[in-house]
Amino acid sequence: QLQASGGGLAQAGGSLRLSCEASGSIFSIAVMGWYRQCPGKERELVADITYGGSTGYADSVKGRFTISRDNAKNTVYLQMNSLKPEDTAVYYCNADMATMGWGKPSPRNYWGQGTQVTVSS
Repeated sequence: QLQASGGGLAQAGGSLRLSCEASGSIFSIAVMGWYRQCPGKERELVADITYGGSTGYADSVKGRFTISRDNAKNTVYLQMNSLKPEDTAVYYCNADMATMGWGKPSPRNYWGQGTQVTVSS
């Protein structure tokens, strides 16, 4: 239901752009976001965005990362600039999404598969 892409290897100071497209019998998507998880650590929120475009960021990425979404394409993006080695993690997209089932919307929270981001110093 959520397909992420765009991870990879970057040098410190470089940039990467992540994309995540939702698919299926979508009725609505309220909030879309990106989380990340480093080995041995808990998954943490990086940024999220509402349907109307209101955004929130973790303090560690403010001013460097930008989240955006294309509601017509059911896609959320994460532009990551000025990357640091500590940004290295598996990044997961997340969505509060209602899908059509049995003739009515069924809301739940969805996770995409992770995409690895590695930043070398």
